[in-house]
Amino acid sequence: VQLQAFGGGLVQAGDSLRLSCAVSGRTFSNYAMGWFRQGPGKEREVVAAITWSGGSQYYRDSVKGRFTISRDNTKNAVYLQMSSLKPEDTAVYYCAARTGTVYSGSWFREREYDYWGQGTQVTVSS
Repeated sequence: VQLQAFGGGLVQAGDSLRLSCAVSGRTFSNYAMGWFRQGPGKEREVVAAITWSGGSQYYRDSVKGRFTISRDNTKNAVYLQMSSLKPEDTAVYYCAARTGTVYSGSWFREREYDYWGQGTQVTVSS
C-alpha cells in the first residue's frame, strides 16, 4: 500500500487548507485512515482518524470543531479539511492506513497503523 499526502503550504492564522492523501496498491475500503502531525521539536501526534466506511470520525481535542476528516472510497482518497488554523498547527502532516477498522480505544495509537505516507508541510504564520 502506498500513500501520498499533499496539499500543505504556508498560510496565515485563521486561514483554511485541505490536505489530501492518495492511496494505491490495495482495496482502499479495507483500511481505516488517520492523519498525524509532527511539529518542530515535538513528537508525532495523532490528529484525526476515520473508519473504513467513513461512519465514525475521531479527533484530538485541540482540533475538534476546526478540522474535518473525510474519505472518498471511489477515489481512494482521504482528506483533512483544516479551518481557523493557528500557528500551533504548524507541522509536517502524515497520513496513515490501518488494515481493518479503528475504535474509540485504538484510533490514536501510532502502532495501530500499518502504512505511512511521506509528510506534507503545513506552516501557519501569525
